Amino acid sequence: MINKTTYHFLFLLSFISFSLQAQNIRMLIPSEIDKSTEAEMKEMGSLLNAKDIYSPDTLSINDAVIQFNGGCTGEIVSPQGLIFTNHHCGYGAIQAHSTFEHNYIKEGFWAKDQKDELPNPGMYVTFVRKITEVTDDVFKGVKENMDENIKKNIIRKNINKLKETLPRKEWQEIDIRPFYAGNKYYAFTIENYKDIRLVGAPPSSIGKFGADTDNWMWPRHTGDFSIFRIYADKNNRPAEYSPDNVPYKTQSYFKISLDGAQPGEFFLVYGFPGRTQEYLPSIAVEKKVEIINPARIEIREKTLEVMDRFMQKNDTVKLKYTAKYARIANYWKKWIGETQGIKKSNAIEKKKAFEKKFLEEAKAQDLDASYQNIFNVFDDLYAQVTDPELARNYFIETFYLNNDLLKRALQLYNLETIYERKGKNAYKEAAEKISKQIASSFSNYDPQVDKEIFKTLLKLYQEKMPEKYLNSELKNKDIDALADQIYENSLLNNPEKIQKLLKRNPKKFIKTIDDDSGYVFAKKIIDTYYKKIAPDYAQLREKINEVQKKYVTGIIQTAGKLPNPDANGTLRVTYGVIEGYEPRDAVYYFPVSHLKGVMEKYIPGDYEFDVPKKLIELYIKKDYEPYSTNGKMPVDFLGSAHTTGGNSGSPAINKEGELIGINFDRVWEGTMSDLFYDKKISRNIMVDIRYVLFIIDKFANAKRLINELHITK
Repeated sequence: MINKTTYHFLFLLSFISFSLQAQNIRMLIPSEIDKSTEAEMKEMGSLLNAKDIYSPDTLSINDAVIQFNGGCTGEIVSPQGLIFTNHHCGYGAIQAHSTFEHNYIKEGFWAKDQKDELPNPGMYVTFVRKITEVTDDVFKGVKENMDENIKKNIIRKNINKLKETLPRKEWQEIDIRPFYAGNKYYAFTIENYKDIRLVGAPPSSIGKFGADTDNWMWPRHTGDFSIFRIYADKNNRPAEYSPDNVPYKTQSYFKISLDGAQPGEFFLVYGFPGRTQEYLPSIAVEKKVEIINPARIEIREKTLEVMDRFMQKNDTVKLKYTAKYARIANYWKKWIGETQGIKKSNAIEKKKAFEKKFLEEAKAQDLDASYQNIFNVFDDLYAQVTDPELARNYFIETFYLNNDLLKRALQLYNLETIYERKGKNAYKEAAEKISKQIASSFSNYDPQVDKEIFKTLLKLYQEKMPEKYLNSELKNKDIDALADQIYENSLLNNPEKIQKLLKRNPKKFIKTIDDDSGYVFAKKIIDTYYKKIAPDYAQLREKINEVQKKYVTGIIQTAGKLPNPDANGTLRVTYGVIEGYEPRDAVYYFPVSHLKGVMEKYIPGDYEFDVPKKLIELYIKKDYEPYSTNGKMPVDFLGSAHTTGGNSGSPAINKEGELIGINFDRVWEGTMSDLFYDKKISRNIMVDIRYVLFIIDKFANAKRLINELHITK
């Protein structure tokens, strides 16, 4: 164990001369782990070499980490392709298999044998087999003084050529992504496995214990895990679902440590963080905190109030809307915490101080003179983009994310556009896809709930949409009467009519929807978005991105080395120490929670804090062995790794590369780490692997799964 003084000193050694020191940004590209990083990890207690973590030529930890269904992370824990990820990552599949007779959300699911493991159409996992920097190839033929559109066209052609010419196996693909605001490019050789089956999941009273109240909070007591398995063809290669497929075989999987999470110890998180924006200028963060976040928070808050009112009264509605509520609430609460964290950590003032130092260094090093005016340019552009960005968020939140009927209108609008631009064949393919999406939307839909959300959000749209972008049709409109008329008569509220419509030829489809009151109303607002809001926003965002790219170039130049790149959905390594924190004066949060805390929060019958009877019995008997420590059953723990969305399900690994936990959240005070990482209060939250094993073994009695794992102590 190392003390705090030593820990802070070690991090200071790796800071660049005047970069974002207070933030301690650490989201490393696995292929770029160098000797200094390896040495730093070892000073903190790691026994891992860089090649243990990532090696394109030999087996490594990298081969046991997968991107789960495009949005989360998972880890392979057995030679037969068994996957651990989060309960909330597998929630959609668990819900899709649930019925009133077999409510796997409420009761949990445990396949008794491999033949009982449930297929999930459309689900896939992604392996990254190799990471290659291709910056020079991507910029081949690009000159500094070229027009930006010409540059982009050359870059696009170079990327397409690389995707075709870079070496890969028949079943592999090449994915090329920009880094450092487009200053560098990396190619990822990937494999997508498409037969993924549900193996096990605890009831939501364990997997979602604390639900929305505890989301982003500490202490947590959530068993946020679910279990899937990869299936492959007889050659162990990717294949679409088939009953003839067999479990994926691998030599690279995680051993599981019963020593678990020990406070003060080194740990590493390996996964696919979604998006961070650490290098934004202070003006961008200020606009987000003062204008954009408050608008998004209000929209979702009002949506959640409507849902909750109906869910409290009706169990059927509750079953249909639980997943939607959780999805909407997730970022609603995150944005609240992010805003508070930015203010608490004084992030904007710290960024301004950094910007001042940046200008001084750029001048001292006699760099591009235009750097001296770069923040004035940022100020002007962010002032211009405020209204279109605000309008864009009101439209997306209303028409795409929170109201089903309006989302269907948007889908039909896009289908009509596809026919006009690409013709009949493209229309037919798109119609089949949209038909499935809309059918799925009706399976978890209540027209009364949706109508109330429609009324609530369109009234807000009327009131808060910037005047320039507010449709005349909405000004002084009686939204209540409009909603009654549309939900009574529009085919957008009729699953049979809309499915019949999507089977018709495109001309009849267009004639029908152009006579539908709901679609006609929505189309005018959608037109405004695509013809005014989106172009205005895109034009200004393009200018901002060009200046941002130059700013990041300047950071690299003045620093003399590359800082760590922002997250962009690609594979990353982050590491830290298992430790608590002080959220406010005279309060300290210990880094490990226990089953005792579950019982302290227990509220019989409550949808967030109910506890299964069997778990209570196990607690009373203290039947924990061999998973307890000092007679207590660990549940969750904290660490100082830098994680974000997409890291959900990521393996938390000890100094020997063994699995000790599954990442699933961050603390509320530190959710601003997407914009500004503050070591003092930014913490990631992980479910202790011993609690996972305890639930599988003692609660579910799923011995076959325990026997499949390689457990060490």
